[in-house]
Amino acid sequence: MTQLNTRRQEDPEPGTVDNRERLVRLAYFVTVLFVLAVVSGFFPFAIVIFALIAIVMIHELGHFLTAKWAGMKVTEYFFGFGPKLWSVRRGETEYGIKALPLGGYVRIIGMNNLEQVDPADEPRTYRQQSFPKRMAVAVAGSFMHFVMAFILLFVLWAAVGVPKPTLTVGELSSIKGGESPAVAAGFHVGDHILAVDGKVVHSWSSLPKFIQKRPGKPVEFTVQRGNDLVRLTAVPTDVGEKGHPSGFIGIGAASRNARTNPLAAVADAGKDVGSLTTGTFRALGSLFSPGHLSSYADQLGGHGAVSGKDAERPISVVGFVRVAGQAAQHGTSDLIFLLAVINIFVGIFNMVPLLPLDGGHVVIGVYERVRSRKGRRYHADVAKLLPLTAAVVMVLIVFGTATIYLDIVRPIANPFR
Repeated sequence: MTQLNTRRQEDPEPGTVDNRERLVRLAYFVTVLFVLAVVSGFFPFAIVIFALIAIVMIHELGHFLTAKWAGMKVTEYFFGFGPKLWSVRRGETEYGIKALPLGGYVRIIGMNNLEQVDPADEPRTYRQQSFPKRMAVAVAGSFMHFVMAFILLFVLWAAVGVPKPTLTVGELSSIKGGESPAVAAGFHVGDHILAVDGKVVHSWSSLPKFIQKRPGKPVEFTVQRGNDLVRLTAVPTDVGEKGHPSGFIGIGAASRNARTNPLAAVADAGKDVGSLTTGTFRALGSLFSPGHLSSYADQLGGHGAVSGKDAERPISVVGFVRVAGQAAQHGTSDLIFLLAVINIFVGIFNMVPLLPLDGGHVVIGVYERVRSRKGRRYHADVAKLLPLTAAVVMVLIVFGTATIYLDIVRPIANPFR
């Protein structure tokens, strides 16, 4: 007699874990971490971590969407590496989360000549697509970083506002050996500067240059304090180098967030993306200069001071989370700007023409295009590049590990204080 199978089709196989149960466990774990972050005061840093996760997955989303558009077969879209925590299959693609949160990936079949693919799927491999389609997929990840940077900067200009200095005194600085000239003159935080030496002041930007040119010379300020007009005389102290005098009295401007209309915000965001891009290229160039490399080596040896130019050394994900968390504590605008900066940096660095970076796939694609002839498609032998790729990976691992070490034992000072 045949035994009837009474198990429902949707029930999990015996000895397996229901995928829905895994999702519930994962959601519970994330919720607990979120609550702990709020209770412990770690919430700004938790926001940064989730922002980095979003940046990683939007990068991979660029590859994913472009590959789908190009007709390539995409089998996996995952955050993390290692054992699966949760996944779900939709069509031919599996989406999910893995245990090691070290990045994300999209698996497109046939990315090189070494991968074995089912002959039925060969027409849908990356390697069989046209040159424009392969280039579109290769650069899509970096392109998404520039899109994210533009959107962040647009939100900064149009919704949050960019900090603009006002003529109100926001802070009083000290100097070595005693009180600053501003404190000695009787300045208070909240004083609103109206005139300097009898001339009306229209913007804070004109004050530093005026003061720097008058070391040792009395400068009269007219300020509004509440409902009263107060005249204060400060004598700038000379803080310049020998032969280059520079006056200083020790006042800092209070700032307010100024927003622009959406049309102007588009132009401002575009200008910022351009200036950040050129600035990032310059920074990457100077990063490998003998002076910076020497400073970096000194800090690894425990000799260099983490201040001034030394603080310009590269930082790891650990250092970025710390600095971005400090930015979040200081103000939303600082955090948004910093996230835009990191997007520009990652977008440019990812296009370095070496495997396993996306720029390596671009170079291979260009090389194949140059070597191809009409009616004969050339395919590069990636096996020849494996030693170089392994060397690049080792350099990235060693450099990344050393930078994480510095960010733990010799972190840079809070730049937002």
